[in-house]
Amino acid sequence: MAELAEAAGITVRTLRFYRERGLIPPPRREGRIAWYDERHLARLRTIAALLERGHTLTGIADLTTAFESGRDVGEVLELGPPTEEEPVRLTPEELADRFAGEVTPENLAAALDLGYLATDGEDIVHVSRRLLDVSAALVREGVPLAEVLKAGARVREHADALAALFAELLTAHAEEADLQRLRPLAKSVVEAELSMALDRRLRGAPG
Repeated sequence: MAELAEAAGITVRTLRFYRERGLIPPPRREGRIAWYDERHLARLRTIAALLERGHTLTGIADLTTAFESGRDVGEVLELGPPTEEEPVRLTPEELADRFAGEVTPENLAAALDLGYLATDGEDIVHVSRRLLDVSAALVREGVPLAEVLKAGARVREHADALAALFAELLTAHAEEADLQRLRPLAKSVVEAELSMALDRRLRGAPG
């Protein structure tokens, strides 16, 4: 326990407190010896990153409970499950392979904040195959994952505003039974406007 606390940069007393709160899993025991490993160190670093981002220990405990019970992080963060996106199940090794060298505790915490990642047993679940593929492609092109996640947070803000605009428009002028049928029309408007906006922004940009 002392070695783990030193590696994580915390006191043994803090580590005991985290254990009592259930924030880290119990150690593997061999007789009277308790063994901690890299999984415990990674969890402690993630806790530190979440605390730095303003999460409370109670909130982190809720996330940990969600992990252990297989609940979606989006549910805990009140993001709700996606209705169209396809979730992707990955092992930690597969996630690391997709983002070589970029799966840091800070980036993991940011992905948790966005509700991109959840865990189910030993596996990691990404909420959207499209977002996973695009994020990995951007990282392969040299964009740091931290910047991809920051952009994702900003896009989320604008997407929420656009969704509110179209939800208000459709609920005011269409029957509730028709809302799902009309939903693709709203998406098409946004895609067309984004395409033209990219044309305007990138026209004349250095090649």
